[in-house]
Amino acid sequence: MPTFVYMTRCDGCGHCVDICPSDIMHIDPTYRRAINIEPNMCWECYSCVKACPQNAIDARGYADFAPLGHSVRVLREEAKGTISWKIGFRDGREKNFVSPIRTTEWGSIKGPADYERPGQDALKSQELAHEPDGLNIEKLPALRPDQLKQGVV
Repeated sequence: MPTFVYMTRCDGCGHCVDICPSDIMHIDPTYRRAINIEPNMCWECYSCVKACPQNAIDARGYADFAPLGHSVRVLREEAKGTISWKIGFRDGREKNFVSPIRTTEWGSIKGPADYERPGQDALKSQELAHEPDGLNIEKLPALRPDQLKQGVV
């Protein structure tokens, strides 16, 4: 369900632009409102929906999720810490789905610049930046050569 913006609700704050992992949320230069420039490339992570303080971003539903003639309305309630999805069907029925907002506070995640610069030996390591810290483990597990399938190097 790719996202779209109600331009009458959007105030152009740019929170959706900052948080979009696929870089498809942009501020329209003419109207100074957010716009999804490539809905087909939307990852459907709904980070923009969760980040929008104006509740200006909704989702387009797919036929397998909600039939033709439906509407999907997203409501972000920061005070309750929830995001609600309301689907209105053509016959007047409504279904509500409520999920917790699982986000961290702005600025609480360390950026790559806050970590020590990796050395040359790190390029040959199987560990990626921040993974052991984020997973709360000493070292990432790795397969030994004798555990690999025959003929794979």
